Amino acid sequence: MTYRHLLSPLRLGPLTLANRLVFSAHLTNYAEDGLPSEQHAAYYAARAAGGAGLVITEEHSTHPTDWPYEKLIHGYRPEAVTGYRLITEAVHAHGVPILAQLNHNGGQASGMYSRTPVWAPSPVPDPLFREVPKAVTVAEIAEIVAGYATVAGHCAQGGFDGVELQCSHSSLVRGFLSPVTNRRTDTYGGPLAHRVRILREIVAAVREAIGPDRVLGVRLCGDELIDGGTTIEEAVEIARMVEAGGGVDYINTSIGVATSTLYMIEASMAVPAGYALYISNAIRRAVRLPVVGVGRIKDPMQAERALAEGHCDLVGVVRGQIADPDFLAKARSGHATDIRSCLSCNQECVGRMGLNRWLGCIENPRAGREAVPLAPPTRRPRRVVVVGGGPAGLQAAATAARRGHLVTLYERHQGTGGQVTAAATVPSRAEFLDVVRNLLAECRRYGVDVRTGAEATAAGLLAEAPDAVVLATGARPQAPHWAGDSPRVVDVRDVLEGRAEPAGDVVVVDDLGFHQATSVAELLADRGCRVHITTAAMVVGQDLGITLDLETFTVRAHAKGITQSTDEVVMAAEADAGGGVVLRILTHTTGAMSERRADWVVCATHQAPEDALWHALRDAPFEVHRAGDCVAPRRAHAAVVEGHRVGERL
Repeated sequence: MTYRHLLSPLRLGPLTLANRLVFSAHLTNYAEDGLPSEQHAAYYAARAAGGAGLVITEEHSTHPTDWPYEKLIHGYRPEAVTGYRLITEAVHAHGVPILAQLNHNGGQASGMYSRTPVWAPSPVPDPLFREVPKAVTVAEIAEIVAGYATVAGHCAQGGFDGVELQCSHSSLVRGFLSPVTNRRTDTYGGPLAHRVRILREIVAAVREAIGPDRVLGVRLCGDELIDGGTTIEEAVEIARMVEAGGGVDYINTSIGVATSTLYMIEASMAVPAGYALYISNAIRRAVRLPVVGVGRIKDPMQAERALAEGHCDLVGVVRGQIADPDFLAKARSGHATDIRSCLSCNQECVGRMGLNRWLGCIENPRAGREAVPLAPPTRRPRRVVVVGGGPAGLQAAATAARRGHLVTLYERHQGTGGQVTAAATVPSRAEFLDVVRNLLAECRRYGVDVRTGAEATAAGLLAEAPDAVVLATGARPQAPHWAGDSPRVVDVRDVLEGRAEPAGDVVVVDDLGFHQATSVAELLADRGCRVHITTAAMVVGQDLGITLDLETFTVRAHAKGITQSTDEVVMAAEADAGGGVVLRILTHTTGAMSERRADWVVCATHQAPEDALWHALRDAPFEVHRAGDCVAPRRAHAAVVEGHRVGERL
C-alpha cells in the first residue's frame, strides 16, 4: 500500500479510528448569534465524507468572559446543544467520529464584545489586543474549571464522541503554563508543577462530565517561539505530567503563540512543509499516548512520511482538507494527483478570519458554502467557449464541464496560468502555481478541450456560434499617471514576464500592498540589484500581515539588503542625464517634497481590464459572460469564485 501508515486504523481511547488523518480544530466564523449553524454541519460533514479519520471542531467558549471575536460558539449556553446535534449527526452519517474543542482564550482577547475585563493568570497585556487583563482569583479559577465541565457536558448531550482541550496557541490554560504570562506567586504559579495545576483540574472535571466512554485530548504548545516562553523541553515535561495524571487519551501539538508568533502557527508557503514535526516527535518519544503532528502538511505522501518516520501517530491536515474535502478519498482510491492541493497562501482562510469574515479558500469556491446546494447537472448540454486560461477561465471551464456542458477553452499563450505563471517565478512563491496545476487537472478530468497557442477573435467566435462564451481575458499593465515616458519606468509584469531587465539601483513603488512589490524586490535583489521599496501606506506590503507573510518577508528583505520607506507618494518621474530616473516624492505626514534617483523604477500599481473582446461581443447573438480581471482587476480568489459562479449559471 502506498499509504500503509496513513490508512491504518488506530485506537484512541474508547474509539477506533479508520485512518490517521485528522481534520484539526480551526476557526471558521460560521457561528450565528453565538450558536452552531447548518453551515457548520455541512462543512464538517464534507470532510468526513471525504475520508478524514477524525474531525475536531473549532473552539467552543467555556465562559462568558471569553469572547475574543464576534462569531464564536458560546458553548456554555444550553441552546448550543441543538446545533451540536446537527453537526454530530451530519458527521456520524459518514461513520466518522467527531470531537469538540473547548477553550477560554484568556488574555489573548478583548472585552469589546463581552464588555467585561479579560481574564488571565496575571495582568500581562497581550501584544495584539493590548488590553491589560484581570488576574483571576482562586475562586474564579474554580469557576473557569466548572465552565469547562459544563461545556463538556453540553457536548456529550449533543452527541460528540469526546472533547479536546485547547491549551496551545490562544488559550487561558496556555497562559498559565507559560512563564511569560504566568507571574503568580500562589499555587497556580511559579514552578512548572504549579503552573500545570489548572490543566490537571480541568482534565479531572471534564473527564467526570463526559464519562469513560468518550475521548479526551489535550492540545499543547511545544514551543512559543518567544523570549522566556515555553520551550520544547518544558512542553515535553508538561506532556509527561498530563499522561501521568490520567484521564487523557491523546496529545495534540501546536507551535507559536496566536498573537505574537501566529505566522508560525499557520505558516505560509515561505515556510518548509513539516516544519513543526519536531514538536510531536519529541513529545511522542516521551509519552505512550497517541500524538498528533502538524505543520503545513499538504499532501498524503507528506502525511505518510511523517507517520512512517515516527514523528507522530496521527497527522493534522487543515488547509489541505479545506482546499479539497476529498483529500483522503482521492489518495485511497489511487487518484492522489487529482487532489486540489493547498497553496498555503492564507488569503481566504487565515486572511478572511483576520477580516472578521467567514472562512473560504482561494482554490475551493465551495468552502464556506457547503450548506448551499450545488447546481444540478444540466439536462441540455450546451456548447461553451471559454476565452482565457488563467484561474477564472480554468475554473469556469471546469465547473461548466462538470455540469455536463461541452467546453472548449482558448488560451493565446503556449501554456495556461495567466498572471499566476509569472507570479510563481519569484522567490518563496513557487507553490502558487499549484492553483493552475489543480484547475488544469480538473479541466482534463471533466473533458474540457484546452487549446493553447490559440487566440480567440470576435470574428472567429461569431463564426463558431457557440451557445455561450465566457470571457476571462485578464488585465494588462498600465503606467501610473506620474510615470511620464521614461523607458526605465516599468511594471512588475514587465520584469516577471521578461520584457524588462532592471539593473543597478532600483526603486519599487508599492501601490498594491501585496506580494507584487515585495516579490519583485526579492527577485531583483537576488539578481544583484540594490533595491528600495517605497509606499504611500504605513507599511510596505501591508496586506502580507493578513496572510502571515510579513514577518518572513521582513527577515528575508533585511538579509538581502532591501531598504524600505513609507508614507511617500510618488508625484512625478523624470529622466536624468545619466539615463536613469528621478522620482519626485511627497511625504504625507510633513508635506515635504524630496527626490530619489534610480537606474530603474518598477511599479506595482493597478492594472486595466483586458476587455476589448467583451466590447466587441456584448451584442452577440449568444450569451456572453465575464469573469475575473477583465471585469475588474483583483486577486486570484475573486477570479476563481467568479469563474465558478459563471460555470454554474450556464
